[in-house]
Amino acid sequence: MKIVAKKKLWKYLFWLGPFLITVGLTVGLVSQQWGLISLAFLIAGIVISGLGIIWQSYQSNWWGRRSTQAGTNALVATLAVLAILGLINFLGTRYHLRADLTETQLFTLAPQSRELVRVLPQPVKVWVFDTNQNPQDRELLENYQRQSSKFKYEYIDPQARPGLAEKFGVKDYGEVYLESGDKRQLVQTVNENERLSEVRLTSRLQQLTNSTTAKVYLLQGHGERQLSPGKGAISQAIQGLGDKNFTTSPLNLGETSKVPQDAAVVIVAGPKRGLFEGEVKALQEYLNRGGNLLLMIDPNTDPKVDSLLQEWGVRLDNRLAVDVSGESVVGLGPATPLVTEYGQHPITKDFRNGNSFYPIARPLEIISVPGVEATPLLRTKPYPKSWAESDLQSEKLEFNADKDLKGPLTLGVALTRKAAKSASTPQAAPTPSPLPSPTTQSKASPALPPPPAPTPSPAPSSQTATESRLVVLGNSNFATDGLFQQQLNGDVFLNSVTWLSQQEKQPLSIRPKEPKNRRITLTTTQANLLILSSLLVLPLIGFAIAVIIWWKRR
Repeated sequence: MKIVAKKKLWKYLFWLGPFLITVGLTVGLVSQQWGLISLAFLIAGIVISGLGIIWQSYQSNWWGRRSTQAGTNALVATLAVLAILGLINFLGTRYHLRADLTETQLFTLAPQSRELVRVLPQPVKVWVFDTNQNPQDRELLENYQRQSSKFKYEYIDPQARPGLAEKFGVKDYGEVYLESGDKRQLVQTVNENERLSEVRLTSRLQQLTNSTTAKVYLLQGHGERQLSPGKGAISQAIQGLGDKNFTTSPLNLGETSKVPQDAAVVIVAGPKRGLFEGEVKALQEYLNRGGNLLLMIDPNTDPKVDSLLQEWGVRLDNRLAVDVSGESVVGLGPATPLVTEYGQHPITKDFRNGNSFYPIARPLEIISVPGVEATPLLRTKPYPKSWAESDLQSEKLEFNADKDLKGPLTLGVALTRKAAKSASTPQAAPTPSPLPSPTTQSKASPALPPPPAPTPSPAPSSQTATESRLVVLGNSNFATDGLFQQQLNGDVFLNSVTWLSQQEKQPLSIRPKEPKNRRITLTTTQANLLILSSLLVLPLIGFAIAVIIWWKRR
């Protein structure tokens, strides 16, 4: 009788365990506080339930049964699977591992965008005023948000929240705004035909978070590229500089005789006539005091900057760069070099083997000069794919070993040179050994005497640089309207200006990502043949194989 009573007592104690666990969970969930009382009930219930299970198995030899062992193994395996799935889910919420298998990385942010978002100085939010949430736009915003907790986004229905729409000045559905602190800026308007652009969003984000602006001057007066829209203009390049927080202004050194002190970069884009001697000296003095210059010089022109380039070890070759590699592939003529090889330099570090092309370009020769560090940026393919053609009048371009130069050719170079410690104290440039003069020289035009120099004002601290920089490109057509947005052409220009401005923290240009065209174009005959083969020929072949197999097995 005593043994029976003891068994019943343990049975009742066993049911007390689940009851205490239920009480503890109820107290914690209702009060939303897992305090001492709820934890005490839970711990007591778990201990009693465990002791009850151990006692029951001891009395009935439960663990020795084959069914118990099989059930235990199944239970352990189930718990292990659940634990693994729970761990995977936990890691998935904490860490994001995504693989973009598209050829052009369509669904991956550019390195420049990731770097900019990761170092955001303050929270930023994107407001999309639209009722439709496009999956492609949302995926792009999610990619930004994964880089930093300071980046947020939200879709807003302008009709549901008219006060917020009025605050931003929303005029139409699809407007996307960027907000940081008390600053707001329109990014773009999205619709069915135009989706949210990573290039625009990163550019506006950079403008909003970067309060500093850099001044870029473009030399005028010698037939340079027109700044406003027009044939052969570079208005799209000017717009691109504005998107990257640069301010641009024309510069006529014939009137001022001196580069302004606030010039971060001076651009000479395709001059057709030679510069006066005083203008060249002004550019030399600007470089000597830590300035930065971009020269884009086309063939069949003589801008009279040989003395300046000689100090840096660069010589303009008067021959024409010929490249036949892109003629059969992308339809470019032999006078339009297709470049896929780039130097190891901040300007071109993210280009990999992307395409850029330069209609009517001239090669450059680089000669070592003490104190100057030169890095070739753009190189054509080796001979016989490319060469420098000396006979520019011939309709048929052929390599002549006596006059022409075998590829690869250098079409662009970036150079650095130590500058003065103080921007207001010019430093004499190093005196290089004389360079060989070009094979064809035009007569020098008389130089006008420079007007008396005004009293220089002290340069701002932001212009005090430890080095001066120079980028020379043997072409300016690549940056003109229409060509600027093709392939990597715009990136070459914008990255060059960004590097020259010595704003190391500013991300370089981002090229738009476009899916490759994989469509197959069929003629009517080919389409009919494909239909007949799929609906008639292939089924007949399958039927014939089935008959043969049946006949052999019969």
